[in-house]
Amino acid sequence: MAQNKEKASSGKRLSKAQPSLKVLIWSCVACIVLTIIIGFTLGGWVTGGTAQNMAEESAEKAVVDRLAAICIVQFKQDPEKDKKLEELKKTDSWERRDYVKKQGWATMPGEKEADSEVAEECAKLLMQSSH
Repeated sequence: MAQNKEKASSGKRLSKAQPSLKVLIWSCVACIVLTIIIGFTLGGWVTGGTAQNMAEESAEKAVVDRLAAICIVQFKQDPEKDKKLEELKKTDSWERRDYVKKQGWATMPGEKEADSEVAEECAKLLMQSSH
């Protein structure tokens, strides 16, 4: 009989050791919050608005990169390209964009004005290709 009491007391101890419903719910909430924090900080998760901004920036950069390639082609068609490239090299870095715009290389066919971002990227590419 002493063994039965021992077994019964073990069963009672086990039932007392089981977490209550309240503890289980709070544990689940803590796990959810921890998952969200880790996901957004380390996991690379982003909100819909951030994803939209990233997509727009990526698309804009892709367009500028494509138009900068056209700018380079227009530079290469300039009969005085060697002289103008030397002038561009002598120009201060913050004035190179304006120099490229002034030459008309960053003005795309069908456009009236040069795009500043295209001119800046074009100047950067010209400086890289001249080294």
